[in-house]
Amino acid sequence: MASDESSAEPELTETERDALHAAQLGIEHVYRAYGDLLGCHHRTGHAIDKFAEAEVLLREAGHDEFADELRDHLLPAGAIEDRWTYELVEAFREGFVDEAEAFESTLREDLADGRRHITEREQQRQWRERARSDDWGR
Repeated sequence: MASDESSAEPELTETERDALHAAQLGIEHVYRAYGDLLGCHHRTGHAIDKFAEAEVLLREAGHDEFADELRDHLLPAGAIEDRWTYELVEAFREGFVDEAEAFESTLREDLADGRRHITEREQQRQWRERARSDDWGR
């Protein structure tokens, strides 16, 4: 579809509209997952900070074996298979998020002239027309 200068919505079949809407909801869920992953990254960082604090306190209390265990094993270890959470965040962002964004953008450009929220715009239009009808509120 070529880009139209008018404000008219692109003409889509119901199936195209549903597919576009599903892809747009998909990207929104990818963003939420990324946010959850960032939250996990931050919470893990705070946990590691507390373990680092415990290392110092254990050493001060004369528990060098426990302090050494934290220093040598838990603190430098990765969250998953020796990977720190920042590495997981970067891999998710540079891989899945970027790929999902590119797909959704290409689909939206091709089907809807780049317009977002086609389904919501149509629902908004219908509800506003209904609100202005003579039958509304009876």
